[in-house]
Amino acid sequence: MASRIASYEGVLDAARQIAPAAVRTPLIESPALNERVGGRVLLKAETMQVAGAFKFRGAYNRISRFTADELKAGVVAFSSGNHAQGVAAAAKLMGTRAVIVMPADSPAIKIAGVKSFGGEVRLYNRWTESREEIGAAVAKERGSVLVPPFDDPYVIEGQGTSALELLDQANAPIDQLLCPCSGGGLMAGVDLVFEARSPQTRMWAVEPEAYDDTARSLAAGERMTHPSGPPSICDALQTPIPGVLTFPINQRVLSGALSITDMQAAEAVAYAFRTLKLVVEPGGAAGLAALLAGKLDTRGKTTAVILSGGNIDPGLFAEIIEGRFAPAAQGAAA
Repeated sequence: MASRIASYEGVLDAARQIAPAAVRTPLIESPALNERVGGRVLLKAETMQVAGAFKFRGAYNRISRFTADELKAGVVAFSSGNHAQGVAAAAKLMGTRAVIVMPADSPAIKIAGVKSFGGEVRLYNRWTESREEIGAAVAKERGSVLVPPFDDPYVIEGQGTSALELLDQANAPIDQLLCPCSGGGLMAGVDLVFEARSPQTRMWAVEPEAYDDTARSLAAGERMTHPSGPPSICDALQTPIPGVLTFPINQRVLSGALSITDMQAAEAVAYAFRTLKLVVEPGGAAGLAALLAGKLDTRGKTTAVILSGGNIDPGLFAEIIEGRFAPAAQGAAA
C-alpha cells in the first residue's frame, strides 16, 4: 500500500467505496455561534459517524478492499480509541476479526466501544512501549493485516470524504477551515479535497499546546516531535510526530497550525453541549476551541469547523458540563 500516493481522485473513489456503510454526517449552523464570532460558522458533525468519529471512513475504505485471504487473516490496528472503534466496526461489517492495540489510559468508553463491535483489545503503556512495534508483532504472530491510523493512502482518502460532503452541503465559498490534527490523516484527506476544489480556502490544523508537533514540523520544514509533557484531555490528538505520508500533503496545503489549552478544549465541549446540543470529545472539539478562543479572525468570514469525534468519557464529560473540570487536577487521568 505504501507505493500508492493519496490523491483527490482517490478520495472520490473512497466516497463510492464507503457509501453503502458510512453516514453522510450533517453540516450544522447555529445563529448563536454566528453572532458570537461575527461571521458564519459551519460545523461538520463527524460525531454522528458510525462509531462516533470520522475514523470509520478511512477504516472501512481500507478494510472493505481486503482480499478473501486478508479477510480470513483478520486486521490489527493501534489507536487511542477512535481509529480502534472505526476499525472494529468496519471489521465486523466485513466479517473479519480485529485486534486493537490501545493505550492503557484510553477512555473506558473507547475501550468498551471496541469490544462492543467484537474487537479484541491489547493494552499497552503509551509512555514506555511502542504501539507500532506491538502492532507489528501481533500482525506477524497472527498473519493479520496492519491498518495504521493515518499513514495509509486508503485511510487518508477515506477521511477526505468528509470534506467532499462538507463542500457539497455548504454550497457556498468557505474562507477558512479548522480541523483537529494528530498524525494528520484527517487533515491530509481534507486538504486534498480543498486543494482540488477550493484552493482559496485557508486551512488550519489545531493541536493541544503540549502536542504541537505539526506546528513544529511546519516551522522546521521537516517532521518534528514535541517535548515530553503531561497528558492532555485531547487523548485522540497525542500522536508524537506527523505521519510520513500525511505531512507532505499538509505541508503543501496548510496555512498553519494553531494550539489550544486543555481548558479551551473543555470550554468548547461545554459550549457544544449547552448551546449546540452536541456531545463532542475534547480532541474532536479542538477546532471549535480555537474558534471560540479567537485564534482566527472570523468577522465577516465563513469558517468551517470539523467536529471530529464524540467519544468522551462520561465522568470527564460530567466534570466539564458541571463546571468542575480543572486541568491541573486532571493530570494522568486524562
